[in-house]
Amino acid sequence: MRCLKCNSLEDKVIDSRISKDGFAIRRRRECLNCGHRFTTYEQVERRDVLVVKRDGTREPFKREKLLGGLIKACEKRRVPLDVLENAVDEIINDLTADNLREVPTRIIGPKVMAQLKLIDPVAFVRYASVYREFQDVGEFSEVIESLENSPDFNLLQPDLFESKA
Repeated sequence: MRCLKCNSLEDKVIDSRISKDGFAIRRRRECLNCGHRFTTYEQVERRDVLVVKRDGTREPFKREKLLGGLIKACEKRRVPLDVLENAVDEIINDLTADNLREVPTRIIGPKVMAQLKLIDPVAFVRYASVYREFQDVGEFSEVIESLENSPDFNLLQPDLFESKA
């Protein structure tokens, strides 16, 4: 590994541990040239997966893009980044378990919505509105009603439309 401070390729591993999710090894390293310490992660290399978009175009699957979508859905919500990263890891593990070379967005979207439904109901509605391309307020209402009737609805979340009567 190249040191971030001095660009030396000489380092030693100080500590190795399995990450929380069990899918990576966390290594603490020390540069033998300047003494700078840094952390690296080693993961199993997955074969390249292509995402098939609605219009039929294909693009490489990018973890960062999936995480960015979750972050955008949870914008201004109190959702820790590590919760979103764990959700992304679960989605990726679920997708790669099938060993598909191409994954349509119609498979990825529902998996993302299932994770968001457990994490934050408002983020779930935000993501669903973009993914399902809502055209009117009625579609929002239907999703919110189905969410409220869901057994795993977050009871700590305040009502979206409290009546002030």
